[in-house]
Amino acid sequence: MDLLLQFQHILESDPLIDEVGFVHPTQFATLTEDSTGDAAISGGTTFWCRDHKPGVSTQAVLPLYNAAKRAFIAAMEEYKRLGDDGLESEVMKHSKALLLLSSDFGTAWNSRKLVVSKKQQLSMYMGELLLSALVLSCSPKSDQAWSHRRWVIKSITGKCSALQEILGKESELVEKIAERSKMNYRAWNHRCWLVSYMTREQVLHELKKSRNWAGLHVADNCCFHYRRRLILRILKDSKLENASPGYSVEVSEVWKEELDWNEMLIKCYIGREQFATNLHDVSSHSELKISTINSFNSFINNELHLLNSCSTVPDNDFEDFQVQATYSATYILWLTKQFSEVWFEFQEKLTRGNLKTMLSKVCPERSFLWDSLID
Repeated sequence: MDLLLQFQHILESDPLIDEVGFVHPTQFATLTEDSTGDAAISGGTTFWCRDHKPGVSTQAVLPLYNAAKRAFIAAMEEYKRLGDDGLESEVMKHSKALLLLSSDFGTAWNSRKLVVSKKQQLSMYMGELLLSALVLSCSPKSDQAWSHRRWVIKSITGKCSALQEILGKESELVEKIAERSKMNYRAWNHRCWLVSYMTREQVLHELKKSRNWAGLHVADNCCFHYRRRLILRILKDSKLENASPGYSVEVSEVWKEELDWNEMLIKCYIGREQFATNLHDVSSHSELKISTINSFNSFINNELHLLNSCSTVPDNDFEDFQVQATYSATYILWLTKQFSEVWFEFQEKLTRGNLKTMLSKVCPERSFLWDSLID
């Protein structure tokens, strides 16, 4: 039995396969020793499968790819020439093997779209989600795989009663992949795209749920970008005419919690620029301020208190505290420009001279910029 037939037999014989990996030939001996009775090993050191997770030898990838590509192209040409529905299964079988070996083979993805669109069966759309998840298990940054999932979701919108459940699982998939594929912009971009299809309740749930993950992965800016997208959606929904008073109150509480949480992160992780950026974005939603905090004066007090707590620069060799002081002072300067109508409120609590002196002290190389912005 040739390599391609062996590979396709493994894929077809176990419908519960949820992950595919590539194994160096030297690792097969170790895998064999660790295997129990449920392990399936084919071709010596070419294929290995256990717990619904097949492995392919890295030495076999190139010949497998060439064989899968030839088989797919032949099946696709025959299908286009004859238009025989019986050939669709061949196109789907060979494209599956090919995509697991070359995740961004666009023609293979398009051939699957062609067949599935023609059938218009919900089960086939669900099958495409399973396949693309399998592809992402070995190629987590595949543009084509993430794009294919978006195509499926757009295609079933309005036709599937379980759409919200699917969206929830999509969000969980991104989080799972993000755990083992750091800084995966494509995955997080997909999660941001999902926000427009979520209900209000789902958006609020996602904001609360993602807080723990963001707190444990403070270096991953993608999660903070995702949270900002959720906040923008919440703000948009709060302006709709059918927004209930209870929802508006909940939105106000969420906004206040986001400010408090971001302040906590700023104090725990000294000198992190993304927290200052996130604080800018959250604070920029002035529409929420009056409803969230009883008075704007209270908001100013809170932010100035944060400035004071971050302005102390110990006399040591670490620059983090100096960077922190710079971020906090420029944040207050940004607030004065963002809300110029309440500049006098700031004047009463922090004179221009104090702010200018602080900025010049922590970042003297930009003193000319501070002079032009404050004077």
